[in-house]
Amino acid sequence: MKWTIILVIIILGIAGYFMFSGNKWDKTFDKNPQVITQKVHFTNRYGVDLVGDLYMPKNIDKTQKYGAIAVSGPFGAVKEQVSGRYAQEMANRGFVTLAFDPSFTGESGGKIRDVASPDINTEDFSAAVDYLVTLPFVDENKIGIIGICGFGGFALNANAMDTRIKATVTSTMYDMTRVSAHDYNDTKTAEQLYAERVALNNQRTIDAKSGKIAKSAPLPEPETLTDDTPQFVRDYVAFYKTPLGYHKRSVGSQRGWNATSNLSLITMPILTCADTIKNPVLMIHGEKAHSRYFSEDAFKKLNGDNKELLIIPGANHTDLYYKMDVIPFDKMEQFFKTNLK
Repeated sequence: MKWTIILVIIILGIAGYFMFSGNKWDKTFDKNPQVITQKVHFTNRYGVDLVGDLYMPKNIDKTQKYGAIAVSGPFGAVKEQVSGRYAQEMANRGFVTLAFDPSFTGESGGKIRDVASPDINTEDFSAAVDYLVTLPFVDENKIGIIGICGFGGFALNANAMDTRIKATVTSTMYDMTRVSAHDYNDTKTAEQLYAERVALNNQRTIDAKSGKIAKSAPLPEPETLTDDTPQFVRDYVAFYKTPLGYHKRSVGSQRGWNATSNLSLITMPILTCADTIKNPVLMIHGEKAHSRYFSEDAFKKLNGDNKELLIIPGANHTDLYYKMDVIPFDKMEQFFKTNLK
């Protein structure tokens, strides 16, 4: 009896260790045993505490200096879904990588939850660079970023702002300010846009008086899809709302954004300074993606011979979220090893 009790205590202790030490694997992708992971905190210049997962090669020699990559996105996702998948794979290829939750989402701070900002989400990338330059085993002159989906646009904006970013990859990029202001394929009229601004500001008044923040509509549940549901919405639902990519902290999986988030997105375009980017950019998009035009048009804004647009045959938007045989990791590895030097 005595030894049974002791054994139970030991088992509970081990379980508690993994539950509360941060070592419990809570990602939507498999753990690579060749990569080690560490939970980290850092603060952006607006005072928001950001939380990330630092990925490192298992055989890392911390007396040496490594190239590093900060990763975030997609829009509405958390680091346990897509950015962590990218970060882990790039760490497996020899980089120190940091997948982080943007401000106001996931495990990151910010009192108001589930709100987006062109300025703050751009700053989040630079805050990740701030953290990476403090690591003694990171070469501060060899730091790049990867932005996925909506954070592809924010990554380009960060590259235009932050000259410490030496190379940028965007994958299945959205320009969230463009799509918010003008809808898909720029079909929203000026009158519709103004009416939206009126409605959003009326909602702010309602929120202020009630003390409650209204939410926008979340993604539909799989069982509610109809024949009229667009294919790209079906693709999002198939990722965020099923075991394939569901995560309890994800806006995409659980709930809608704050209803008034679009106010800044519709009035503050993020690619205004894209033509000033001097550091190399690799833009990756699926041939069949509904969002392909975002990358093609942003690519045209870039000047010089520091850019490349890679179209993946047959791929749709969300294929680049999780399909390891579709995401061109070999190309990304080559790009960063060439340009982080």
